[in-house]
Amino acid sequence: MSKKILVVDDEARMRKLVNDFLTKSGYEVVEAADGEKAMEVFFASNDFAMVVLDVMMPKMDGWEVLKQIREYSTVPIIMLTAKSEEKDELLGFKLGVDEYISKPFSPKILVARIEAILKRNNNFEEVVEIGGITIDKTAHMVRIDGKDIELSYKEFELLSYFVANKGVALSRERILNSVWNYDYFGDARTIDTHVKKIRSKMGEKGEYIKTIWGMGYKFDV
Repeated sequence: MSKKILVVDDEARMRKLVNDFLTKSGYEVVEAADGEKAMEVFFASNDFAMVVLDVMMPKMDGWEVLKQIREYSTVPIIMLTAKSEEKDELLGFKLGVDEYISKPFSPKILVARIEAILKRNNNFEEVVEIGGITIDKTAHMVRIDGKDIELSYKEFELLSYFVANKGVALSRERILNSVWNYDYFGDARTIDTHVKKIRSKMGEKGEYIKTIWGMGYKFDV
């Protein structure tokens, strides 16, 4: 599994701080000082395990970098933001952000979040088949009746979590804690938005994700 992380921030001090902590934790770090450089580096390599991306940058901001990466890749992306406005966070989740960290932040928390995301992604059984759905973790692909469907990284994680907990009634709080990490202060709308997208992409099989009113969801075939 790749331990290479792209850190994109226009502040040299911030890049150094993140780089130092990640390097100490055994990661290989590649830095970019603006969005244009980030795109150049990302597409030249294509073996990053994670992208840590600042929102406010010259030349090309974090939103634009996120959109362009998401056209080609489901690599997990953590966004660093000085604004913790709800509308910005909701826009980010729509575009395919996996985690948010507001500045100023503890580098230890950032490392913990990165490790949690990579660990969850790594622990899931390699290939799972259930009710005409095949989840291939290595290829990060989902097939329904033999046909590939495109899911974002977070949608893939959420569907994988549902399948791993087949038949279990899952509260929204438990889903947030497990899929969005222990210290993500989100709300139920984040989950509902992702479930809605997954269901629409799954077609008839979307019915396997059942709503439990007033509580959460349950995956049942």
